[in-house]
Amino acid sequence: MTAQALDRPAVASRDTRSAPRSVGLADTVRQSFTMGYRGMLKIRHNPEQLFDVVFQPVVFTLMFTYIFGGALAGSVSQYLPIIIPGILVQTVITTSVVTGTQLREDMNKGVFDRFKSLPIARTAPLAGALLADVVRYLIATVITFVVGIAMGWRPDPLGLIGATVLVIICSFAVSWIWALMGMLVKKASAVQGFSLMILFPLTFVSNAFVQPETMPGWLQAFVKVNPVSNLVTSVRELTNNGHIGIHVLWSLLGAAILVAVFAPLTVRAYMRNA
Repeated sequence: MTAQALDRPAVASRDTRSAPRSVGLADTVRQSFTMGYRGMLKIRHNPEQLFDVVFQPVVFTLMFTYIFGGALAGSVSQYLPIIIPGILVQTVITTSVVTGTQLREDMNKGVFDRFKSLPIARTAPLAGALLADVVRYLIATVITFVVGIAMGWRPDPLGLIGATVLVIICSFAVSWIWALMGMLVKKASAVQGFSLMILFPLTFVSNAFVQPETMPGWLQAFVKVNPVSNLVTSVRELTNNGHIGIHVLWSLLGAAILVAVFAPLTVRAYMRNA
């Protein structure tokens, strides 16, 4: 009896040590923002990570406007209300790919293995990475608008704010796709390669740069159902007229569907890997 009595506390002690630590919702949110701050520190210590969001909108806006503006719209001033929303959507959507590539790099370097030893929520590093990239979307949006205004574009002020919020929401939703891809593939270069194969047709075969009426009929059909075209139209209506139309609602609905589908899949894949 004495030996049995001594054995029971030892078993209970082992169970207590092996029990996982429960993290509440408030702690999870706080830890996610802490991990998001970590991502911002990475940008500060490695400013070259912002080269794409800084130079891409500037180069693309100047190149497309001055090369194609006269041919497609008659003049640069008439082409700016068309091209600026298109450049904005293309830049920010393309920037969302960084989420997947950086997640894959962190996992390959063993960073997430270190996070497992910390008393934090398992999903905090994933949520923090997604939150940190929102800053990148905001920077890309502001630079695109500043370049357009400097070239003579005069958007609606309130519509400018609404378009910024809409583009960031949609890009955040799209980033869940690349985050899931970062969980599934083995190399960051694979995430970038797959994403470009998807994004190039979606952004260039849309109404971002030219009006669909100039395209063949079969191509117009694809452009009309292209979600990028819907988002570009939403941004044009908001920035040029301050109008909140049905395209804005469709864009928000599409973003909600992407998050509802890909967020659980990404979290499941992340929990399996982490």
